[in-house]
Amino acid sequence: MGELDDRVAIVTGAGRGIGEQVARKLSAAGARVLLSDVDGDAAAAVAAALPGPAVVRSGDLTAPGEPDAVVAAAVDAWGRLDIVVNNAGYAWDGPIHKVSDEQFQAMLDIHTVVPFRILRAAAPHLREPAKSERAAGREVFRKVVNVVSLAGVMGNAGQVAYASAKGGAVGLTRALAKEWGALKINVNAVAFGFIDTRLTATAEDAGEVESGGRTIKLGIPAAARQGAEAATALGRSATADEAARGIYYLCSPGSDYVHGQVLNVSGGLQLGMAG
Repeated sequence: MGELDDRVAIVTGAGRGIGEQVARKLSAAGARVLLSDVDGDAAAAVAAALPGPAVVRSGDLTAPGEPDAVVAAAVDAWGRLDIVVNNAGYAWDGPIHKVSDEQFQAMLDIHTVVPFRILRAAAPHLREPAKSERAAGREVFRKVVNVVSLAGVMGNAGQVAYASAKGGAVGLTRALAKEWGALKINVNAVAFGFIDTRLTATAEDAGEVESGGRTIKLGIPAAARQGAEAATALGRSATADEAARGIYYLCSPGSDYVHGQVLNVSGGLQLGMAG
């Protein structure tokens, strides 16, 4: 028996990296998982390796109607929804004097607007069962986890668009926690520091991502990687598996009394100007 038996989870950006590891952990604990990713082949490969039932929804989450379709696919497959992990995203960086309107809006779209749309679509499937349970005097906890960043909490030079968008997701998390707390829907966020994924690989190794009809080059300079690791108290970046453990905790019964929080999973990375 797993601690998430019969639970239904949505994980966005589940085709690789942190999202893949979250999907693996949820499935291993007994959850049925909807994997959403713009790269359908990558998501399908992850789904095929999961120990439990899984469904793949391939599509660009910034496209009109796609967040609603993701939620509908999970509910159509299993008739319920218990866990939502808003993980999908990427970084398109630059100092403010070089950031275009298109670039700034792209960051807002994927990191703030998409989680809002997914949670709006998920709302009836989370709220209505909770109302019935409350009326019957039962406590059943459901989970929302939004992936943010230390950049969205404390800022980071060269990431004005990304930091603004992740800061918006922090506000979304805290406001929704106040709306949904009485329904026993835990709403929390995880703020990551320097995690070893394709977003933080060197520019030569990182590859590209497709979003909103654009092809965005990922990666950061080698000097930036070295600086981030030097500023991390534990002295290194985290693996995607280590990062996913924080998300899994907020999806698990162990976090039933954790609500409206931003959990830093950063190895002690200090960006300065802490909030």
